Amino acid sequence: MDKKIIGRKEKITLPELGLNLVWAKIDTGAYTSSLHAEEIREIELNGKPVLTFQILMPSHQKFTGKTLTFEKFRKKKVKNSFGHAEERYLIETKIQLAGETYRAEFTLTDRSSMKNSILLGRKILRGRFLVDVSQTNLGKSHRHKK
Repeated sequence: MDKKIIGRKEKITLPELGLNLVWAKIDTGAYTSSLHAEEIREIELNGKPVLTFQILMPSHQKFTGKTLTFEKFRKKKVKNSFGHAEERYLIETKIQLAGETYRAEFTLTDRSSMKNSILLGRKILRGRFLVDVSQTNLGKSHRHKK
């Protein structure tokens, strides 16, 4: 399969989260992708554990305004940007990038102090994309034609 070339930042869509064409930073130093989330809570609903959270896009100054609920989730130990291990919740959701749609894993963390709300790590990129660090939004030329 030919790999598509993407830039250091790309516009992605996360349809199950209600996010359409939002900026994500491509982070080849990170293995797992991460997403800014707040009010992250594990609660019981109808006798089953569920994960609820809200997503806020600091770079867009936009709050999606809804609480998202995931029945399928797990915890994962990850190293944060300072090299410290921490446990984060991990969800799987649909992602659209450069004309492709597939399922991908994201850890949830408070990225309000960071410039980018979404990081795409190597696990999503591997086997699909090459990164041209001198460019941004190259994926738009690969979008599905309507």
